[in-house]
Amino acid sequence: MTTLRQFLNWRLIQRFLPVLFIASFSIAVFLGNLTPTVAQISESPRQQIRGVWLTNNDFDIMKYQAKVQDTMAQLRRLNFNTVYPVVWNDGYTKYPSAVAQQQGIPFFFKGAEGQDIIADIINQGRRQGLVTIPWFEFGFMVPLTSELASAHPTWLTQKQDGTQTSITAAGEVAWFNPFHPEVQKFITDLVVEIITKYNADGIQFDDHMSLPVDFGYDSYTIKLYTEETGNPPPPNPQAQAWVQWRADKITAFMLQLHQAVKQIKPNAIISVSPNYYDFAYKFQLQDWLNWVRLGIVDELVMQVYRNELEAFISQITRPEIIETQQYIPTGIGIMTGLRNRPVSLQQIQSQVRAAQQRGLGAVFFYYESLWDIAPEPVAQRQAGFLEIFANPALRDTSQITRRKPTFDTLSVPLYTKGSVSQASRGYFLEISVANGRPRRVLLDTGSAGLRVPPEFFGNAPVRKTGQVVKEVLSDGTILEGELVYTNFRIGFLATEEPVPVQVVTSRKCTAQKPNCSAKNSTGFSGIIGVNYFERTLPYNPLRKLPGNLSNGAIVTGNGGTNNNGSLTLGLTGKNRAGFKMISLKAQPAINGIPGNRWDSRLNAVCLTISGSAMKNSCNSRMVTDSRNTNGFVEFKSPNLAGKLKPGRLRPENTVKIVIPQVLDYSLVPGNRDGFNLWNIAISTQAEQPVFVNSGIGFFDRYDVLFDLINGQQGFRVRR
Repeated sequence: MTTLRQFLNWRLIQRFLPVLFIASFSIAVFLGNLTPTVAQISESPRQQIRGVWLTNNDFDIMKYQAKVQDTMAQLRRLNFNTVYPVVWNDGYTKYPSAVAQQQGIPFFFKGAEGQDIIADIINQGRRQGLVTIPWFEFGFMVPLTSELASAHPTWLTQKQDGTQTSITAAGEVAWFNPFHPEVQKFITDLVVEIITKYNADGIQFDDHMSLPVDFGYDSYTIKLYTEETGNPPPPNPQAQAWVQWRADKITAFMLQLHQAVKQIKPNAIISVSPNYYDFAYKFQLQDWLNWVRLGIVDELVMQVYRNELEAFISQITRPEIIETQQYIPTGIGIMTGLRNRPVSLQQIQSQVRAAQQRGLGAVFFYYESLWDIAPEPVAQRQAGFLEIFANPALRDTSQITRRKPTFDTLSVPLYTKGSVSQASRGYFLEISVANGRPRRVLLDTGSAGLRVPPEFFGNAPVRKTGQVVKEVLSDGTILEGELVYTNFRIGFLATEEPVPVQVVTSRKCTAQKPNCSAKNSTGFSGIIGVNYFERTLPYNPLRKLPGNLSNGAIVTGNGGTNNNGSLTLGLTGKNRAGFKMISLKAQPAINGIPGNRWDSRLNAVCLTISGSAMKNSCNSRMVTDSRNTNGFVEFKSPNLAGKLKPGRLRPENTVKIVIPQVLDYSLVPGNRDGFNLWNIAISTQAEQPVFVNSGIGFFDRYDVLFDLINGQQGFRVRR
């Protein structure tokens, strides 16, 4: 949010921003299929935002209790319903803060009678039925010369040339590093303190809960980015992957803030007041549309400080606003004037009416310029606001509930390598367990459930069961460890409740397969099995994703390239198009498992291998297995294998797998970078006579779909 004394500088910059961008916008991580078609939405009067910011300048008058009382009463008479008093500005809190005092920050902002001004505003606002949402104005921004910045120089980030400041609407400021855990803890502690101390109706973050795109070249961030990606940050601060990585980190922190606030007060309003999306994402790393889609924002007020009505309307009709107002109360920040630059009542009224016609609320910057400093007389000015807010519109915060993500499908990347230190090949999904840092675990379409080593866990609560679970992988590796329950996240998407996880503390090989993966020196990457044939773990954690996202998944390989594949969560009519389906066999239910269980082993699979006289060729069973680099066929007896001997198939032994009217797959063994190697094994302990494991090479040719609801598996030829 712009502060009063430097607004003009920022206004000059903003005048030229629109010519830099086209009206399109993109989402960095989640590819939701929401397509808003409603041009105008009638907002319920009970939800319509009618607010005003109480800025640092307003505290000259708000320090008097009688003036606060008169102000709140007058706002109520004019049918306002929300006030946003600033609580964090210029490196100082506007209230007596134990968190700030622990950091050696002095407190200056007492009222004329020594009172807590914020407590007075909140109390008087409540008496008038006004929702009062403290405004965390400065976000990560801080004056370089402030006590806080001087005491914690390692908290600051910098540009590539070492510069620590930038010129903003608030003058020359430094920026706290949003990715530094100590910074995150300090900000979180302040926000939690505000909600707890005042039982506030919510908290508002504005365009400073962000980071200018040129920043992030401090030693801490360089090390973190290099560890997670294998490369140092690129010299171009606007490189797409570098922008997305930093924006995603800020989003992850906003998720943590959301959880911290909602844990204290579930109906607290998380309000965000950003710039328009294209600018916010590209230049401030503020992916606020993703925040809305993730369900962590309860109210949006987009700042649109424009003089010309046409320019104003072009901003409030942007696609991201039309989408957002379908889910949460949405308003527009409107300039009512500055001390040296008043705004006419006619301009204010025309902008408010334009917003109201489109189902949008209005929040004014700032209180003093509503009528105290204005070109019209006070009485005329107040009558003008009563015209645009003709009827009362009190808000009911008790109706605020936890929101779910608004998208019903999303796609997340599958990486071809695990962490930088791992040499294993396959498809890896980036997840977070128990609030731990993101880790890449091996995607396994041949199993169900999450199995990770202890070091993958963060500091979130873990419920232990004392039950030791054992899982035997197809290569003979035995995984052992305790079953626990904790939270789980894919990207920014969290399960709705704690899910079962095997904490793998032991790996060894079976006697029959002594050369399994447990023998190599590579650390265990973890495994997430994404089918619905649960046997050793209670259930696949994907079952607990919110809404439509839990109904199934699609795995798309990289087609033999160096690009990433993808995992699409949430089946829709659109993303199911082109798949040929085969029904799975239902399995007995297990207590506590949501939904049905389905045997992921496909029946009636026809198998032929050139140069062999193998038998039972159309009574094979198959698992599409992304975990195994190599495909293999396991025979229960040598007789079924014909002339084939255990070991690796040669190029002349072309493998052909057919499921009539569903798929027709063939390959020459060993013809691509190790992925198309095929092995033959004879195992009298095999569960079925002939068992085919497709191996990862199969995903070069087919997308694979798992349908939890209908018990089907689908295959689509790669385009």
